[in-house]
Amino acid sequence: MPQANAKQRVACYQFAPKIADPSFNLEQSLKAMSEAAERQAKLLVLPELALSGNALRDREEAFVCSMSRDGTRLNALAEQARALDLIVIVGFCERLEAGHVANTSVMIQPNGQRTFYRKAHLWNRETLIFTPGDCAPPVVQTSLGRVAMMLSYDLQFPEWVRLAALSGAQLLCAPVNWPASPRPALQRPVEVTRVQANAAVNHLFILACDRCGHERGMDWVAGSTLVGADGYLLAGGISLDRPQLLVADIKLRTASDKRIPPYNDILGDRRPQLYGKLCQA
Repeated sequence: MPQANAKQRVACYQFAPKIADPSFNLEQSLKAMSEAAERQAKLLVLPELALSGNALRDREEAFVCSMSRDGTRLNALAEQARALDLIVIVGFCERLEAGHVANTSVMIQPNGQRTFYRKAHLWNRETLIFTPGDCAPPVVQTSLGRVAMMLSYDLQFPEWVRLAALSGAQLLCAPVNWPASPRPALQRPVEVTRVQANAAVNHLFILACDRCGHERGMDWVAGSTLVGADGYLLAGGISLDRPQLLVADIKLRTASDKRIPPYNDILGDRRPQLYGKLCQA
């Protein structure tokens, strides 16, 4: 476990996956891991659906691009994680039974442990392709600290992020694919602002790794974002449509102290008995 005052270097690697090109996507992912390790990072987040591409036409094409949890590509990432002593979190299209697929992320630790999460909140045409997950975001004890996972549109639901915080997460890692949309001049992408707000109101670190490039008529925000537990940007947060490695040095232990002056506590001051309507259908 890290020393109490130690900083841990974490990273996001933004790139442009290609649909139906598993060799390219794996090559880019392994390259990203090597570059992150060279920069002394101990944890790396890659984009949502990094191993398959995002703009899939239908469930049939997604199934062709899918893989099992013990497939060769994930095994290759696991071997690289062991060799580099690096935690990697990556999105992929998971093969289910009877032709079904899920939008899934996996956290692979150097000791070989794998933790999976299926996206619970599906965006736009994803509802026609993927089977949604029905489990809360996992919070995993790692060599760095307690790390949670979710995917992209999940971040739009503050209850989901709060659930991870209540489960003890110090760092939330989110592979994302943020579709580009018009915004006023000089304004930061709202997706980035949402990540900052989630970090601040829960006092936890968040890494959101976006993708770049053009894919079947779609462009992307390309705004990978590393945010401190105070809600302020540590790296990224702007649209930059090219591959890039973003790193930050953080003290995960600081996210366990939820006091914001000495007399207030972000989680302890909650009054759940007043919030009943939040859980009503």
